[in-house]
Amino acid sequence: QVQLVESGGGLVQPGGSLRLSCAASGRIFGIDAMGWYHQAPGKEREWVATITSGGTTNYADSVKGRFTISRDNAKNTVYLQMNSLKPEDTAVYYCNAKGVLTRPWDVAKDYWGKGTLVTVSS
Repeated sequence: QVQLVESGGGLVQPGGSLRLSCAASGRIFGIDAMGWYHQAPGKEREWVATITSGGTTNYADSVKGRFTISRDNAKNTVYLQMNSLKPEDTAVYYCNAKGVLTRPWDVAKDYWGKGTLVTVSS
């Protein structure tokens, strides 16, 4: 069973920083891409950032220049460094792993973490 566990959320003042981590565990042969999504109260879940197996990064316009996604393939871990946080960044942040291969020549599947809450408020 593949599990994704997020950590690093909490309460921070506007302009502050947080670093989120997400570790994938289980029998994993490969992951095509990992990313972050967030969901604010009363809103739909939205994509934030993605890093592919080739190291290509993409960001939502709302976080470009402020957030940085990175990975450690040896640990199957993805990070999200969040700087210059704004109140509108307040949301539950979810980790996603896309194209996870758990058995040779099997169909790759997607997995989600349960989320970590980020609250930006003074």
